[in-house]
Amino acid sequence: MKKSIVILFAFIISQLQGQQTAYYQQAAKYKMDIDVNAEKFTYSGKQTLTYTNNSPDELNVAYFHLYWNAFKPNSMMDQRVTGQGKNGDSRLQKDGISRLASIPKDQEGAQNIHWIKQNGREVKFEIQETIMKVYLAEPIKPNSTTTFSMEWDAVIPQQIRRSGRNNNEGVDMTMTQWYPKIAEYDYDGWATFDYIGREFHAPFSDFDVTINIDKNYVIGAGGILENPGEVKGYEANAKIKAVKNKATWKWTAKNMLDFAWSADRDYSVESFQVPDGPKVYFVYQKNDKTKVWGEAQPYVTKYFQIMNSHFGKYAYPTYAFIQGGDGGMEYGMCTMILGEAKDIEGLMGLMAHEGSHSWFQQMVATNESMRPWMDEGFTSYAEGLVMYQLFPPKEQYPNPFVRTLDGYRNFIKRGIEEPAVWLGDHHDNGTSYTYSTYVKGELYLVELGYIMGEDNLNKTMKQYFQNWSMKHPTDRDFLHIAQKVSGMDLKWFHHYWINTTKTIDYGIKDVKYDAKSTTVTLINKGQVPMPIDFSVMTTDKKIVTYQIPTNLTHTWKEKDIYGDFKTVEYWPWTQKEYTLTIPYTKSQLAVLGIDFSQRLADVNMEDNFVEVK
Repeated sequence: MKKSIVILFAFIISQLQGQQTAYYQQAAKYKMDIDVNAEKFTYSGKQTLTYTNNSPDELNVAYFHLYWNAFKPNSMMDQRVTGQGKNGDSRLQKDGISRLASIPKDQEGAQNIHWIKQNGREVKFEIQETIMKVYLAEPIKPNSTTTFSMEWDAVIPQQIRRSGRNNNEGVDMTMTQWYPKIAEYDYDGWATFDYIGREFHAPFSDFDVTINIDKNYVIGAGGILENPGEVKGYEANAKIKAVKNKATWKWTAKNMLDFAWSADRDYSVESFQVPDGPKVYFVYQKNDKTKVWGEAQPYVTKYFQIMNSHFGKYAYPTYAFIQGGDGGMEYGMCTMILGEAKDIEGLMGLMAHEGSHSWFQQMVATNESMRPWMDEGFTSYAEGLVMYQLFPPKEQYPNPFVRTLDGYRNFIKRGIEEPAVWLGDHHDNGTSYTYSTYVKGELYLVELGYIMGEDNLNKTMKQYFQNWSMKHPTDRDFLHIAQKVSGMDLKWFHHYWINTTKTIDYGIKDVKYDAKSTTVTLINKGQVPMPIDFSVMTTDKKIVTYQIPTNLTHTWKEKDIYGDFKTVEYWPWTQKEYTLTIPYTKSQLAVLGIDFSQRLADVNMEDNFVEVK
């Protein structure tokens, strides 16, 4: 009897644990009617939001983001910028002083909620600056749907960061993160991060958006324009339908994280079809400063083809590059970028980075606020890979990431690194955020390629996209695939690289030449253990590589794209020195070195190579 109870209890616990770890994701459908007062830079909005709770949890409250409430003096964003001074985001300050502190009263961002109803019943809500907490009239039970309706009005803020009016290039309205946006709910709970200036997160949603605006405006947006023949800019023979001098724009989009748009009277619209890819739109002010855009079409076409081949196919029917914002920022089916560019490589670098967020932010939608290194870092990796093919460097590099590695080494010397695991808005130093997020996130993949071999990394990236496209993965999900593909234990590397600021530093300590062989002593002077590819180049230009595995992986790299190698005895991670004897005499050797491929993020390369004389 007692044994039966124990067995039953164990079964119940296992079922509960299974429920806790089962994947789910929420869903939303927005229907919006927006009326814009272009002269006053305001708009009024009506929204019906159908929200489906696919979680096993009963929800008693809901949360919305009101991002524009950050753009005013003494907001949390302003306080953070002021507190960081010159160590903060340079775009939010001037001479170390917050730009938000001087926003005129009539240009402060505002999203004023008039009322909210759930299934027709008005509900109480509480505004906590950029977060709105809604007390539900009735719980949203698991696997059920509820409907929110609301009305609000908004003031388009002075353009400070990403959103706003009259950016530095004269674009009238950059409408990003502009509507009351329901927060993501998942196993970690509601993603209710205050908007301090960094990243975003949201559930996949469908959008049906109607925008009424002065008929002389052209809109660029991430979505499908349903009535191009009735508005300005998209069809040569369009018959603009205007009521009280306003045209109506109808946009739809499915399965996206957000809907963003921009409006200006001087926009031109160009479009072209990528073979087996999206229809691409360029929406920008055509002038001398933006003339480089005229060269971009073939590069953008090749860009999408490379991305589709290397990572997985772009899922949406269109993509728009829109001039707006304050630099570059990705959104669903579009990006806002500055229009001015010195040359085509500079413009394409920005387009390639922001476009690649369609893979590593929109389709594979990690929580940017919690793990910005997965979003920005993986995107930077894709950008580097593509740009290396679009614009091969004049100086031959052994891999596309050599300059990124050099930049990382120079940064480490400053002694201000912060762990990549930190939340995006909680980094203390703007430069440290950049390197922890963009650079270390990019090098996370470069180092994995070095550890497991480039073929296995490529398989991992494709499998990751295949398994998690249109979902919300975590780093644990990515690591699971990498370990499965490679057969290696990689948890140790993940911990060192993401959770700490410890560094890699190997060197050649000693070389002894004998009559029939050469003995090399290597030393680990850093805090991060790694496998080592040790190579020799003979006097007849032959390269031979010896793979020295670390015991931490428990399985050795079988092949790599950088040539054949011989696997030797592993190097225990607790052991500081390693001795290797190779069957070459001094007269047969030209160069000895650690990592001829130059992928290893060794912070001091001065003792990594020996030229034999």
